[in-house]
Amino acid sequence: MLSLARVRAGLASPALEAVLQRAAFSGAGGTDEQDPRRTIDFGFQHVPREEKQTLVGQVFASVAPSYDIMNDLMSGGMHRLWKDRLVEKLRPRPGQCHLDVAGGTGDVAFRVLDAMRTGQYGAPAGGLGSTVGGGSFASSSSTGSSSTAAAAAGAAAGAGAPASAQLPPVTVCDINAAMLAEGRKKAEARGAGPESMQWVEGNAEALPFEAGTFDSYTIAFGIRNVTDRAAALREAHRALRPGGRFLCLEFSKVVVPGMQQLYDLYSFNVIPQIGRVVANDAASYQYLVESIRMFPDQESWSRMIEEAGFRGVDYENLTFGVVAIHSGFKLA
Repeated sequence: MLSLARVRAGLASPALEAVLQRAAFSGAGGTDEQDPRRTIDFGFQHVPREEKQTLVGQVFASVAPSYDIMNDLMSGGMHRLWKDRLVEKLRPRPGQCHLDVAGGTGDVAFRVLDAMRTGQYGAPAGGLGSTVGGGSFASSSSTGSSSTAAAAAGAAAGAGAPASAQLPPVTVCDINAAMLAEGRKKAEARGAGPESMQWVEGNAEALPFEAGTFDSYTIAFGIRNVTDRAAALREAHRALRPGGRFLCLEFSKVVVPGMQQLYDLYSFNVIPQIGRVVANDAASYQYLVESIRMFPDQESWSRMIEEAGFRGVDYENLTFGVVAIHSGFKLA
């Protein structure tokens, strides 16, 4: 568990020390410690709801410079395949207006942009490579409204753009300025200017966009860090046009018997130590591991997406359920 003891042992970066100390003592000894009206999970701890945004912000400000390389090391490169599959399911079309939330370093957004350029020009400019199918690491399961409704909505989203039309920019929205700064550096290195990529600092729970602005919305490994996930889902629904598609890539629950123990052994014993060696910050990665275990399972998350107004909700498990891609459509 992420705790004051870890801070004192030097496992937390200096930037996180004061914040983690406050988290360790928030609500201690009080009867409201786990009252969902007043507190929220921050890893395995419960903190006042109004403090989680600051705590998560400090975590990501600390890890931003090493975020991409840590993703490679922690997942053995699998995060690239998972994100490729996300964009493959999205099937971006030229002219599609897309929003990627909590996507500060641009990993998903650049893939979406490349897919749009491929659709318009036949090849991406400075792309990250072709998308990969589900293959042997993917297995599907679904819940919710009929696939017929989903297919009809999918055909509506972003359709009909002429091949000669100017590609709209892909919009990245992230609450963390440090993560956005890393994304802008990558965009500059790729020669992707504001006509191709827009970088917006904003909260997933109160998006700074007009209703019905986007044809599609993705969020990858970000929704579990949001304080009010139901509010973020409602905002996703509001920001989409009728026929728009919502896709969420997030860590989920392992579905293979016996594998959870191995996964836990790796997660709790190896990942924080990689963070300590590479990023000089074990505590942030301890939080990330704990936050994964606190996130709802596939079926529970599907119900929350439906409650926000989405239809045709289904999900696809990847890598035995280590992660899942949830999909839903705004029909009206």
